[in-house]
Amino acid sequence: MNTAIAIQPSIRFVIPYFGSWPFWMAFYLESCRRNPTIEWLFFTDCGIPDNPPDNVRFIEMSYRAYCELVSSRLGIDFYPEQPYKLCDIKPALGYIHADQLDEVDFWAFGDIDVIYGDLRGYFTAERLATKDLFATHHRRISGHLCLVRNTVMMREAFMRIPQWRERYADPAHQALDEGAFSRLFIRHKNWPESLRLFAARFNAWSRRSEFIESHSTFTILANGRRVLPQKWFLRDGRLTNSELSGVELPYLHFLVWKNQSWKELTADSLKGPDGLAFCANWDVSQIGWRDAEL
Repeated sequence: MNTAIAIQPSIRFVIPYFGSWPFWMAFYLESCRRNPTIEWLFFTDCGIPDNPPDNVRFIEMSYRAYCELVSSRLGIDFYPEQPYKLCDIKPALGYIHADQLDEVDFWAFGDIDVIYGDLRGYFTAERLATKDLFATHHRRISGHLCLVRNTVMMREAFMRIPQWRERYADPAHQALDEGAFSRLFIRHKNWPESLRLFAARFNAWSRRSEFIESHSTFTILANGRRVLPQKWFLRDGRLTNSELSGVELPYLHFLVWKNQSWKELTADSLKGPDGLAFCANWDVSQIGWRDAEL
């Protein structure tokens, strides 16, 4: 056995997803397959996709049954009509599903409008030893990917959100994952950077957390300008984009394309040539996936 792999902290994503799988699901699952030492656990009514990776597990249940589970575990009435409300409870998933996290070092929450690169290359054992929460944005929790140490304290951290019971029971989406939960770890985020960092030294929750921009959605340039890369590249499991000159990045969050240019195109055209999702190399842009320009 590879000793380096054996000592890596274990990571398990917990993702409730209901409705129907998106057209890019094959690309998403293949990016999970390329991270074989990390696990994903889905609660879903979408059915089990064809040929899922060994490191991705699906627990099938209805949306109603899942809401009943959440209600029971949190001691609230959680029956929102729209599954989008599930975003609010992301910080509570470690608590809700503690029975699925035995002997796991880190649990994670996230979205599926992403493509993973080499996650272990970014979340190294050395890095994970330093903090209890890892966000991939500079000044807020990244709802599309966040790692949390699997301890009682961190599983229950969401309970420090003011009026969390009432806000979770409210069927309206409140962006609690990226808003109220962020404020536990980052305060005075609009202060000058030097003052904010000085104040953070006196916040125990801040000292336990890492907030570093990973350029997953927008790329933040050295001058502070935020830009949307024209293209991302996958090469043998490594992700880069057109803005950062070959710098390897942990994952792509294609929210902007999904909500803008992709709405004007068909799923078939966006998926590119047949079988492309299973290739080691491809490019993706505002027109979707295409063969790699090597």
